[in-house]
Amino acid sequence: MIRRNLTLFILSFALLFSSVLFAQHEHDAPPAEQDQQQDPHAQHKMPDMKHDNPASHFFMTQGAGTAVNPESSSMAMAMKKAGDWSLMVHGYAFLNVIEQSGPRGGDDVFSTNHLMLIGERQPNSDSSFLIRAMLSLEPGTIQDGQYPLLFQTGETADGEPIIDGQHPHDLFMELSAQYGYQVNPETLVHFYGGLRGDPALGPVAFPHRISAQELPQAALSHHLQDSTHIADMVFTGGIKYKQFRLEFSAFHGAEPDEDRWDLDPGAIDSWSTRFTYTPTENWAAQISTGRLKNPEELEPGDIQRTTSSVSHHRRLSDGFWASSIVWGWNHKILEDLDIHSYLFESVWQFRHVNYLTGRLEIVDKDELFGHGSELENGPEDIEDEVFNIKAFTFGYARDFDLIPGFQTGAGANMTFYSTPGELEPFYGDSPKGFFFYFRIRKGHGEH
Repeated sequence: MIRRNLTLFILSFALLFSSVLFAQHEHDAPPAEQDQQQDPHAQHKMPDMKHDNPASHFFMTQGAGTAVNPESSSMAMAMKKAGDWSLMVHGYAFLNVIEQSGPRGGDDVFSTNHLMLIGERQPNSDSSFLIRAMLSLEPGTIQDGQYPLLFQTGETADGEPIIDGQHPHDLFMELSAQYGYQVNPETLVHFYGGLRGDPALGPVAFPHRISAQELPQAALSHHLQDSTHIADMVFTGGIKYKQFRLEFSAFHGAEPDEDRWDLDPGAIDSWSTRFTYTPTENWAAQISTGRLKNPEELEPGDIQRTTSSVSHHRRLSDGFWASSIVWGWNHKILEDLDIHSYLFESVWQFRHVNYLTGRLEIVDKDELFGHGSELENGPEDIEDEVFNIKAFTFGYARDFDLIPGFQTGAGANMTFYSTPGELEPFYGDSPKGFFFYFRIRKGHGEH
């Protein structure tokens, strides 16, 4: 299995590498442009990107869908002009080794990865049109429909609910188009649509959040905060006035099915709205709510999801510091049940190549023993089957200059869990998780 996962990791890297090659131009760019491309925040200043266009600048702050990281944060991209189009490529691949303790812990070797392809065209100085495809080979690099992750729940594998595991992302994470138009110096309107996309609900999803870039494993609170980042038949309209933004979305509310290689179109039956405030380039805050129609395949009933978050990013002389605080609440309407989650995560890059990471989560879990089941000799009241889980993750990573134009690095993190006493027979008295990885992503050249 290790050999197969290593082969698939190499294939996912090959896809990333071959897609980036067409856009590489560091070696034939004039010296001034080379210096600009080596600036770790250069995506806002790349030649020919015309970010004096307010609609284009607005698009470049997005992390996924229309959700935004702080404007001062950067996303490493390769770029190339093709006529009136600006073509961009971004991506990463992680080769991961996970080991977990306790009776329900598991070990595995797998790859998490994604590739983002963007095309942008600016009809005039006040408008921009952008198409985006986000792809992942995780359906092939994660075995048995999940990788082990203690206390994680959500979606299905082999017809059964996933418990103590994380599902892979679909091959098609996003297939979308956007149009933005500057009405006046203080007002911008935008429209977003996709066969698959990210509606206006929640913060930037964890795979694209700047504060989580060195935490390859999913957040335990994913299905209470940002799991709609892969939704079908998404349509969003929004208006931005100064530092304020209001958006409305309509979409198909069901989670993706187990066939991770295709799309899952369905009726537009769910809605959401999000208010975003970006007071300065270093801060981004949002509050959002939405009604999801039967999101879980094996658990009937709608969910009202409400989230709020604050993200901060600060450039440093030798790196950056990024943090996020997220709250997510699911109200299960059929059961009249409230499930809460709280997350704090941070990454500090220093001396250009070192990363310290941390994530603290407090999450209610009501699906650890399957929907409607109960503990042996336990209470029958379903409210007593909601368990409050605390998880603290910290780690370190370091970049190594192995491939020009790419950030290659290795890292590790450890997670400690605190659980109610009645879970001890099932998880042990002190469950832990260990995560080791090798990572490669499109970089900015030399630091």
